[in-house]
Amino acid sequence: MFYALAKNKLDTGGLRFEHELVDIETLNRRAFHADLELTAFSLHAYAYLADKYVLCTSGASMGDRYGPMLVAKLAAASEDFRTRTIAIPGTLTTAYLALRLCLNADFPYVVVPFDQILEATLAGEYQGRPVDAGLIIHEGQLTYEQTGLHLVADLGVWWYEQTGLPLPLGANGLRKDLPPQMIRDVDRLLKASIQYGLDHRDEALDYALAFGRGLERSKADRFVAMYVNDWTLDFGPAGRQAVALLLQRGFEAGVIPRLVTPEFVGEPA
Repeated sequence: MFYALAKNKLDTGGLRFEHELVDIETLNRRAFHADLELTAFSLHAYAYLADKYVLCTSGASMGDRYGPMLVAKLAAASEDFRTRTIAIPGTLTTAYLALRLCLNADFPYVVVPFDQILEATLAGEYQGRPVDAGLIIHEGQLTYEQTGLHLVADLGVWWYEQTGLPLPLGANGLRKDLPPQMIRDVDRLLKASIQYGLDHRDEALDYALAFGRGLERSKADRFVAMYVNDWTLDFGPAGRQAVALLLQRGFEAGVIPRLVTPEFVGEPA
């Protein structure tokens, strides 16, 4: 997504972009302080940040009939995990929200860094706490089978069966206190950067592989195709509908404390 901006491939009109790479739950927590003008965050976290950030029209991570996965050492039905301890990548992640909706339960959990969840699930514990299953995001969705773990539920598949829509996982937000023209300019540049990456896929993938945690190129290319695609260029009507529905259902289930209507760049406040 950010290759073109990181490597100065675009005319930014004097705007300078400084890149910081941290995990999504750290970004979620950091967004409460609004120290970053432009940041990625989970759409679950956005429910608490709508007063500070407006959603960019591009940059979404959408699970189109795939998404975060619940995995375990033994094959079992998802309902069996309503009372078992699940390793999750953070309580503000959309993966956690979607699993709460899927299981229809406030299940016990332990927060584990996303890149350690497979290991914790295999070990059956994390820092002395039991782990009966793991909620995996990122490239773990492509590698869990190699470890011998079993798929309990694919939340992207479950969401599509429930709604007929893709599962909106992450987005980019711009701070609302920025000048209106700057908000529009950055939103446009973000879309241009994503388009550049799609148009120059090989060189953008080379850049991304530096952050790929050892993922082989073919799997990295497949992972990129899952989450950087036409949905990423623009949410579109269906994507916007999916975001609104996710927030609505999160509120109705009591996971999100208030009903939030998503606001996108260029839409009336």
